[in-house]
Order: sequence, then C-alpha cells, then structure tokens
Amino acid sequence: MPVADHVMRHAALRPGRVALRGPLGELTYGELAENVHGAARHLLRRGVSPASLVGIGVADPVALVVSVLAADLAGATPLVGDHAWDRRRWARMIGAAAVDVLVDAPLPYVPGPAVEHVPGPGDRSWACFSSGSTGRPRAVVRTRASWTASFPHLDELAGIGRDDVVLIPGPLSSSLYAFAAVHALATGATAVVPGRWPAGSLGAFLEQATVVHLVPHLLPAVLAAPGALRTAVAGGAALDPRWRAAAERAGVRVVSYYGATELSFVAADADGGGLHPFPGVEIEVRTGPGGMLGEVWARSPWLAEGYLGGAAGPLRRDGDGWMTVGDLAHPYREGEVLRLRGRGDGAIQTGGATVVPEDVEDVLRKVPGVGDIVVIGSPHPSLGSVVTAILEADGGGPPPRALLEAVARSGLDVAQRPRRWYAVPSLPRTRAGKPARALVAARLAADDPDIRRLT
Repeated sequence: MPVADHVMRHAALRPGRVALRGPLGELTYGELAENVHGAARHLLRRGVSPASLVGIGVADPVALVVSVLAADLAGATPLVGDHAWDRRRWARMIGAAAVDVLVDAPLPYVPGPAVEHVPGPGDRSWACFSSGSTGRPRAVVRTRASWTASFPHLDELAGIGRDDVVLIPGPLSSSLYAFAAVHALATGATAVVPGRWPAGSLGAFLEQATVVHLVPHLLPAVLAAPGALRTAVAGGAALDPRWRAAAERAGVRVVSYYGATELSFVAADADGGGLHPFPGVEIEVRTGPGGMLGEVWARSPWLAEGYLGGAAGPLRRDGDGWMTVGDLAHPYREGEVLRLRGRGDGAIQTGGATVVPEDVEDVLRKVPGVGDIVVIGSPHPSLGSVVTAILEADGGGPPPRALLEAVARSGLDVAQRPRRWYAVPSLPRTRAGKPARALVAARLAADDPDIRRLT
C-alpha cells in the first residue's frame, strides 16, 4: 500500500486537517497516523511480516483504511475484499494464493514506539480485485511505485491539491475507489468514504466536496446537487457526452480516463477532446490485415505485476513489456485520439459477423426512458448467437419495443440490431458500479423472473 509514509508526513505538517470522513465519524491526519501505528503494532504481534498477505474486509470504510495503512506500515501486502465474505469465500476469490491474516473487524490499538519500516519501490503494495464486469473478479497485485509515481500526474490533470475534499462514493474493494482514496490521502486532501453509494444522503456528503471520483453512470445524480463541486474524475466505463455537457453547464469540470485494474491508467480526456495517452504510457492498437478493430496494448510504469495465485484472466503480455486485457479500439497512431470500442472477450459472433456490445449500447442508451443498458449474445441454433438487449428503465416503465427497434434501425447495421429485448427493474452491478455483464447473461440464461421480455 503506497501511502503510509505520506500520511505520516501530512500528520507532522497539518495534524488537525481532516484526513478521513465516513458514515461513523472522521479522523484528522494526526489521529489517523496514531491509529495506524497502533494497529500496525497489533499486526506485528500477530506475526505479520513483509512476506504476508493481509486480507481486509471491514464494514466501516474509515476503519478499513486504517487497517490497510497499518498492513502497509508493517511491510505486508493488504488485499481488500468484501466485509460479508467468510474464509471460504476468500479462499475461492484468491485461488492458489493464501491469506496469512484475515482482518474482518476494526483493528485494536496497541501502545508502543513508532513502527519503522523502510519500503522499497519494488515492494508489492495494495492488491485489488478486478471489477468483475465480464466475469469473476481476480486479485491483482502491483508494486508500490506503480501507484505512487502516478499520483503527481493525476494531480496535474485534475488539479487536485491538499485543500480539496474528495468524495469517493463506492466500496474500497473496487480498485477505482481504492486508488481514489489513497491518492487523496497521499495528496493531503480530505477523503470522504461513505462506502456504498450514499443514495439517501448524497447531499450531505456532497455539501463540502470539491472533487468526486466515480464511475460515469453516477455523474447525473451528483450533478443534480453539485454543491461546492469543482471537478469530477470519471473512470471505469465510457462517458456519455451528454453528461460531460451537463457537467459543464453546472460548472463542474470532468476528467475522464480509460484504464483497467491490471493496466492502471492508460489514457485520459481532460477537456472533452478525446482520450490521449496518460503520462508515461505508450499505446498500440494491434490489428490484423485489413482489420477495422484491434486490441489495445499498453507499456508504462503503471502496469500491475499480475494475478495472485497464478489465476487465469484476460491479462496477456509480450516479451517487450507490453500488456493487454483484450479491450478493442479503432486503429491508432501516436498523436491521435484513442477510440475505444469495448472489451474483446464480450464481442458477439452472430451469423458470421462480429458485434461489439458497446457500439449497440451507445446508440440505444440515448432512447428516452432508457436509464442504462447491457447488450449480450444469446445462444441461437443456426446463427451462433443473437444480439440481446437488457435495459433498465429510467424512472417509469421501459420505452415501447417499437421505439427501440426504430432507433436501432436508424442507427445500427443489420447485424448489430437486437433480436431479443428485455427489461429489468435494476441491472446488477459490480462493486465499482459498472453493469455486471456476465451476471446479466447468467441471470437471463437461468430465466430470472425479474427479467421481463418486451413484446
């Protein structure tokens, strides 16, 4: 975990500055530093060492951050999971890896001298789970430097400083929200960590927030009551241009980015002009002869080490330091805008054509009454798969199928047009808030009664 030393420095300079604010209370930097030292002493007494993997599933997000920083200060690798998991679920989630210590309650304070640990840039730091939007989450581990060295670049892109109050409205088991929290603390800002999306009390959390770090589909709710908000940092999915325009009207600057848990930052759009490589990142889109789309490969200092326990996953690497998770994009040349088209392993093969779900979703999401949508391939005896749309209504009931089909005819090629249409009260989502595409497909295959076919 890369920020224990930063926290101690801020505690020495501004001990009274609020570091963490959560649903059960807040801690100043001075209090946070003291609590982290006391919790680290407890972990050391339990035998934690630099070789240890510490699983952390604490319900209160402030206590969770204390536990993570304590593991870091003790030299161990913290791995944040869900507080509802038992040991059997932890074992399933991390495969062949083994958690040495499992922390499922706030760590006690143990008095004593300050804990001294000299970290190295190559030390393994905070391990996070991938989002799970296209399948089972995997535990991804990275070096300390692959996080800390990227902090100043995000500071510059988003204009985040030590006087900011950063709202992080999601679970810290998500790598997106975990990064946002540790970045805020490393900067010396106040990190507001409500845990899950604070739908019922959003106004209270937004009242003093100057920055919010979130997934794009949550942006409209934030813009409804922006308060003191100045900047929104959005990642984890494509940003609808309508939301950027709405943010501009509300006086909120949006910095969007593309990346993955395994790759960290790959590209960013700080002004609405399109995605360009994040500082320090090289990008290639590797296409076959005459290919209209190719896989995005990245080479940078921010890449992860891989999956814990040798788990299989979409991450692949070549012999020259390049890595990919299979995301698709149009051909790219240096200096151009990166035009993403979605995850390769989600592509639908139908009647000999390849359909990228995100292409279909981009068109249908603009239909009045559609709150969000997931497009998947459903098995078909002769075509292999057919394009299937599962939509979440925006407020009232779903729009009529005739309207959806009319929009599909006007904006999509024949192969891209859904042949099956369904509606669901709410789409299942990953911890980061993205639609869980694989879970939607599984629920549809299992004839989930909540998924209603549109006729």
